[in-house]
Amino acid sequence: MQKNQKPTLTGQRIKTRKRDEKEKYDPITFRDQIVTGLNEAELDLDKASKFLIQAGSKLDIRRYAEALFDILITGGVLAPGGTVIDDNNAVNAVLCVFNTECQVTPMRGLVVDLFERLIRQYKYLEKSLDDEMIKVLQFLKGFDEEQRNRLAISAFIMISSGLCTPACLSRITNEHLVKEGIAKDFAKLFFKTWLADKDFNSLLAALKKAELDGKLLDLFPLNKRSLSSFEEFFGDEDLKEIVNYQRSHITRTATKELKAKLNRKFGEDESSSKEVIELCREFEEKYKLGMHDICEILWGSMMKSVEWNKKEDLLAEQALRHIKAVSPVLAEFSKNPKAEMSLLTKVQEYCYDNMNFMKVFQKIVMLLYKTDVLGEDTIINWYKVGHSSKGKSVFLQQMQKMVEWLQSAEEESSDEEEDEEAPTNGTE
Repeated sequence: MQKNQKPTLTGQRIKTRKRDEKEKYDPITFRDQIVTGLNEAELDLDKASKFLIQAGSKLDIRRYAEALFDILITGGVLAPGGTVIDDNNAVNAVLCVFNTECQVTPMRGLVVDLFERLIRQYKYLEKSLDDEMIKVLQFLKGFDEEQRNRLAISAFIMISSGLCTPACLSRITNEHLVKEGIAKDFAKLFFKTWLADKDFNSLLAALKKAELDGKLLDLFPLNKRSLSSFEEFFGDEDLKEIVNYQRSHITRTATKELKAKLNRKFGEDESSSKEVIELCREFEEKYKLGMHDICEILWGSMMKSVEWNKKEDLLAEQALRHIKAVSPVLAEFSKNPKAEMSLLTKVQEYCYDNMNFMKVFQKIVMLLYKTDVLGEDTIINWYKVGHSSKGKSVFLQQMQKMVEWLQSAEEESSDEEEDEEAPTNGTE
């Protein structure tokens, strides 16, 4: 019986066709071709622009996009770390960001003629420019001060014109750039350039897209990450909007944190007035919170900490007892007219927003007056001009008799002082 022959694998070796062979990646040869063309333009931006657009149809600029933008920014191809590769006495491009005058007008001419025209012609380069800006901003330490300044101005032009996204700005808060002071120096020039040409709102919008709007203090090393350091460094007149924004941001953040801590404190039966005062003092000093800010936060937290009785007569008694207990804390921070007025307005708005308290408003004000939280001048000014529109007619009517009483007491006191100062008929 004949045995069946076992199957065998046979096949033919397929040769790779020449057109399918992957071309070797050679950015250096690409660099030499681009640099030669740019330098032959002899500083003529229009000629250089036409050369680049034509090169796009002859050279593989999609594949060598990184090298192309390296050249247009630094004049050559970058090695890791930000050093321009200098092999065999390589020639660098004369037309590039690093060789352009460190002013907005000439830099804008370069960016529009070379970068914008090229990207308008080859839309796929848009993403490559984003990647390039992320890379070069990480390499800031590898460039000298003048090169970093030119990069800051070109970054402003590219981002503000929509040529690239603001995402690259987030890279300047890398630890090595922050530690060397490079991050804050770059940011200062970038902010100054932007605000000299555009408004603060557009800058803030860019910072938000870069997720930097709440991290501006991260531009400073840990040991100098404070509002005072920020104000000192960005203290120039043309940067006051940045400083004001940072102050407001810190106040908002601190207010939120203090509210959370006070809510816990007032919720603890064993917490003392001393502990609450110490906590508020800490925030006042650390975050430069004003007394008016603290008074408003204190009022909100202390009123939030109680479950109020739904019966009106019992509610009034409960509220006055609770407010009297915490009045020493309020008195500690209502020591100037602004703080007193802020607190009184806050009390008015609270009573309006919580309808059960509307009839108790005058009694609360009287209690705060008697416990030295509110002064008579503040109450009279509130009645005349300082009140909020919320429940205005109801609250002014409630306060009419008290204000008349305060005014008459003030007049009597004034008369007594005049009598004391009046000269006698006798000779001195």
